[in-house]
Amino acid sequence: MTCTEPMLPTPYRVVARRAETADSVTLRLEPVAAPLPTARLGQFMMLYVHGVGEVAISVSGPGPAHTVRAVGAVSRALCAMTPGTVLGVRGPFGTSWNIEDAAGNDVVIVAGGAGLCPLRPVLLDALVHRDDYRRVIVVAGARTPGDFLFPHELDAWAERHDVELVRTIDRPAPGWTGPVGFVTEPLSGLSLEPERTRAFLCGPEPMMRFCAEILLDKGIPPKAIRVSLERSMKCGIGLCGHCQLGPLLVCRDGPVVDYTVAGPLLAVKEL
Repeated sequence: MTCTEPMLPTPYRVVARRAETADSVTLRLEPVAAPLPTARLGQFMMLYVHGVGEVAISVSGPGPAHTVRAVGAVSRALCAMTPGTVLGVRGPFGTSWNIEDAAGNDVVIVAGGAGLCPLRPVLLDALVHRDDYRRVIVVAGARTPGDFLFPHELDAWAERHDVELVRTIDRPAPGWTGPVGFVTEPLSGLSLEPERTRAFLCGPEPMMRFCAEILLDKGIPPKAIRVSLERSMKCGIGLCGHCQLGPLLVCRDGPVVDYTVAGPLLAVKEL
């Protein structure tokens, strides 16, 4: 029987662990008993490590799979997990990318650093249903070549004739022959049809704001630009208020919203 109490973790077992970078791993999970509902693209789960704590992590692929960067006590404990380890899972929570609404249009995916995690399912789904879309464009940025998540998949996507992929790093690095600079630079150079473009952005808030401004300048309406917001999410169901962003509770009203909602909020520095 599936647990229906949103604050009670359901036991899941790690069945596969893959190192992505020096400080990031992807964990594929399976339920110990009855599974939780399947997450929609863009939703997140609350992962609980016994005796350590709980943290919100985006779903980065089917399984479910979660890609975690070791930046705090809980995420470090998650990254150290090996197959067979059991953890608690709550969710799924939040809104989705609604990529199906982009059918018949060009899909532009812009990811900064760990922002590729919640956007990976968007690209995977677009490739499964490739005939539903026109151009599929991916702009991915990282600090260094070694900081790109899913490096083998990025290489495979770059080889496809039906995906336009640009990888850029923040500053020059030995052996790197690709673009150097922020994701805003290759995005600025794209020739896009405003009425036939749907954009999906995730990364640091300044990056999303600057990218959205570029897209708006190209004539793409804010309703066609979707971003994934990040705040400190503790409960996942809009009760505790930790993730408040202006009138939004990001765990409940986000994390994915269109730019008609996000734009005015991201323009206020105090938020």
